[in-house]
Amino acid sequence: MNTFFNSSYGFQMSLEQVVQEVVRFMEADRQRRYKLIIGTDSDVVHENGEKQRGKADFVTAIVIHRVGNGGRYFWRRIPYQPMASLRQRMYQEVMYSLEIAKTLFGYFRQASFPFLDFEIHVDVGENGETKTMIQELVSMIRANNFEAKTKPESYAATKVADRHV
Repeated sequence: MNTFFNSSYGFQMSLEQVVQEVVRFMEADRQRRYKLIIGTDSDVVHENGEKQRGKADFVTAIVIHRVGNGGRYFWRRIPYQPMASLRQRMYQEVMYSLEIAKTLFGYFRQASFPFLDFEIHVDVGENGETKTMIQELVSMIRANNFEAKTKPESYAATKVADRHV
């Protein structure tokens, strides 16, 4: 699995380096409120211009948002994985997001940033094929003590990760 993330500036970084960059960004203005947001998106793999049924690429984004004043993001691609269904793909998106969120939470639990909120953004919404999965995916996230956001508020998954998938 790809453990390196790409910065929005085009640099490849380890997760530890991403944490250092996030800390540096937050230390620039410690009085502000921050949101650390994780979101994953996926797409069916395309080969020779055609979709390959049963295979999907995943992109996980880490967004640090200085509320009211911009942010930065980092992303990683997980090359194609065999996927039997859309449901399995959505579950895998949540699992990749939870994996990163738990790791980051471990780093930041000891840090002294009182105005840091964690969110996981899920690429599901009231319209489309995924609407029947909202409750179960949100419940998975909440069971891990993270706040979940769905469309249209889930920009880390639907905009940031989607840009790189």
